[in-house]
Amino acid sequence: MSILGRFSDIISANVNAVIDRMEDPEKMIDQYLRDMMEDLAEVKQNTAGVMAEETRAKREVDQNEAEVNKYNELAKKALEAGNEDDARIFLSKKQEIESVGAGLATSYASAHENAVKMRQMHDKLAKDIETLRQRRSMIKGKMSVAKAQEKLNDVSENVTRSESAMGSFKRMEDKANRMLDEANAMSELNSEPVDSAKALEEKYASQTSAAVEDELERLKKDLGM
Repeated sequence: MSILGRFSDIISANVNAVIDRMEDPEKMIDQYLRDMMEDLAEVKQNTAGVMAEETRAKREVDQNEAEVNKYNELAKKALEAGNEDDARIFLSKKQEIESVGAGLATSYASAHENAVKMRQMHDKLAKDIETLRQRRSMIKGKMSVAKAQEKLNDVSENVTRSESAMGSFKRMEDKANRMLDEANAMSELNSEPVDSAKALEEKYASQTSAAVEDELERLKKDLGM
């Protein structure tokens, strides 16, 4: 497709809509920008050629009009001099040049239309590229912020998991302590109760035994044993 054949596609393209449809704008926008820069370079080259053709066609039209005016003036001068035959010759030449001029005017109109279209494409692409560059910076900035937020979210998630694990550990520790307390209580309940009277009986029984031993020693002394 020729560059002029792509005129409608380029003019109707909405660069913002294209960006919004990109699955991965951060990566795709660079390639899209490179493609548009290539298009702009091609459009610039073709625009220069078309504008040069417009200038050439306009120059030929102007030259043709100058020739028409020249022979028209010569015809007038011939009539003023009383030379109708000469005037006829000049007028015939004028009509011949005017006939050529009609084709030149048509060519110039076409060249001018093409030049206008090329200029429109050039300006549209240049504007879209500037828009793309601005949004590229904005998108990359947002992506950087998003990645930083994503890392922060990961850290927060790890902290939350750690806090959850610590909470679980604390609950297990509390449960273990509770089970130990219950076991100690159960052991205490299962042990035989202390007989206070029995304990006192043993205390005083030992004291009685000591008194008997003392009495026995005295008897031995009395008997000379």
